[in-house]
Amino acid sequence: MTPRTSPGPERGALRVSGRRLSFLDFGGPGRPLLALHGHFAEGRTFTRLAGELGDAWRIVALDQRGHGHSDRSADYSRTGYAEDAAALLEHLGIGGAVVLGHSLGGVNAYQLAARRPGLVDALIVEDIGAEVDGDLSFSLSWPRRAPTRAALLDALGPSASHLTDAVREYADGWGLAFDPEDMNASQRQLNGDHWDDWLAGDCPALLIRGSRSTVLSAEQARDMAARRPRTRLVELPAGHTVHETVPAEFAAATREFLGAL
Repeated sequence: MTPRTSPGPERGALRVSGRRLSFLDFGGPGRPLLALHGHFAEGRTFTRLAGELGDAWRIVALDQRGHGHSDRSADYSRTGYAEDAAALLEHLGIGGAVVLGHSLGGVNAYQLAARRPGLVDALIVEDIGAEVDGDLSFSLSWPRRAPTRAALLDALGPSASHLTDAVREYADGWGLAFDPEDMNASQRQLNGDHWDDWLAGDCPALLIRGSRSTVLSAEQARDMAARRPRTRLVELPAGHTVHETVPAEFAAATREFLGAL
């Protein structure tokens, strides 16, 4: 692996249906890999992975609608998310990419592959299933603003450690880079049976499950790998955020899969 030599990602933007979509492009001469984060996160969650993969891969990490530096939307539908990802690849002139997604981003990744197969050369899906039944209503109790960063993190309680990338200072105090109402609307439309989309494509796929995950069961993960051709399942010692809990092991599994393409 060649270490990444660029000083850091460049932030870019495009407009889709009047909304601003922001993304990080880590550059480099390698093959393109589009990275799609989960709820509450943003593109910079993949910064360490970009460094681990080196210049062999050009990581482009989207701040998905309603997250990070991208605009909110009135629409958090399955179609809307897939259209955003397709628009970014077309904006960059990328005709085919590996698409990696965590949680929300994982479903978006395999639905993009199902609906726009010419844009997706391979898939990496992190800890999300073909059947989704999540509940983010706990986030509705989080404060919209707090007087200081410390006060905000204190009010977020146990969730604070997972939200540090999303903390922002605004003119009226400290808050998060997303609206919990939007996240709940998004989760409601993410819930459901997506087996048809998961089974629609046959590009190479890596399914990564956290062995302690409460989101993707071991049984469903095995079923997903068995029913879809050219799909490999890897379990790593983590919960739902595998890339964050065991970043070196996650990067190694990703690198091994990419190296075999």
